Amino acid sequence: MATYPKIRIGLLPRIVLAIILGIVFGQVLSLPWVKVFTTFNAIFSQFLGFMIPLIIVGLVAPAIADIGKAAGRLLLMTVAIAYLDTVVSGLISYGTGSWLFPTMVENTSHIAKVEEAITIAPYFSIQIPALIDVMSGLVFAFMMGLTIAYADLPTLKKVFSEFQEVITKTISKAIIPLLPLYIFGIFLQMTYTGQAYRILLVFIQIICVIFVLHVLILVYQFCVAGSLVKKNPFKLLWNMLPAYLTALGTSSSAATIPVTLKQTLKNGVSEGVAGFTVPLCATIHMSGSAMKITACALTICLMEGIPHDFATFLNFIMMLGIVMVAAPGVPGGAIMAALAPLSSILGFGSEEQALMIALYIAMDSFGTACNVTGDGAIALVVDKLTKS
Repeated sequence: MATYPKIRIGLLPRIVLAIILGIVFGQVLSLPWVKVFTTFNAIFSQFLGFMIPLIIVGLVAPAIADIGKAAGRLLLMTVAIAYLDTVVSGLISYGTGSWLFPTMVENTSHIAKVEEAITIAPYFSIQIPALIDVMSGLVFAFMMGLTIAYADLPTLKKVFSEFQEVITKTISKAIIPLLPLYIFGIFLQMTYTGQAYRILLVFIQIICVIFVLHVLILVYQFCVAGSLVKKNPFKLLWNMLPAYLTALGTSSSAATIPVTLKQTLKNGVSEGVAGFTVPLCATIHMSGSAMKITACALTICLMEGIPHDFATFLNFIMMLGIVMVAAPGVPGGAIMAALAPLSSILGFGSEEQALMIALYIAMDSFGTACNVTGDGAIALVVDKLTKS
């Protein structure tokens, strides 16, 4: 009997299909059917809220424990530069967005305002309180990670490594597979209440801006690196093109490490520094992700009247750079980790979080490509500083 290979549909096509079907069925389904999916979304959002602090603990604590064991000048230098670049990228995104996005949002205000939309109540809801709040989870993760790293506690490290596996499996086997249905429900409800068209119109424009932004961030990174090492920044960036294209195709920082390492060596970085910084930066350097998340979050704030002053977003971006540590190892990990500051600092609810997830995944490969290509610039800077 002939066997046929299973056809696997990636997450991005499923998310796109969910959005399309949500818009289509939102125009034809009656209210009782819409409420069925609203009920599922209400339960799923409670589960997501329960998981957010656990995701922080499960991803951040083991990551800090692993980083800390290699303590030294090279480690501290690389971590500081990667974090600073992630924050700067987020601030560039916020600055650009504050300049361009209000006009884009205002131009669609005549269509349908989110705050005027009809509220569809679920048939029933289930309360799933989080075991700890987000900030408690973050402080606990740092406390345990640093203690494990500096007190050398192998048993506790194994416990947290296994807990990390629990969280990773929960994300990949429960949350990610259900995300398309959750996003379908969100767009179904938004279409039924008349919000979907405006949101899509705004975000098509925002995606174009984000694409240009991620190119500009790469140019800025390599101009800084090139000025330090006295080399042509555009030639250095061109040499990293294979890593960029690999990340664009795989959407994985980890899978791109061999190519990133090879091209970093081609740019003249010493073997020891390249071998240390490239794998480490694949975990901690998230400039492209920070840029995307900041831009999308700012847009949602503008659309829904959520406070978006500079102090609030500076706090958000600085926290974002911390919570995304080790996120590249998990499918959709960066946006999953970002849900914590999105809810605790910006006050995003379940609907705003669902929009963030859909938009992030839609542009996932571009953010990953920006992250790993920028790793080559950081390696150049670290190599220069270690020789000076």
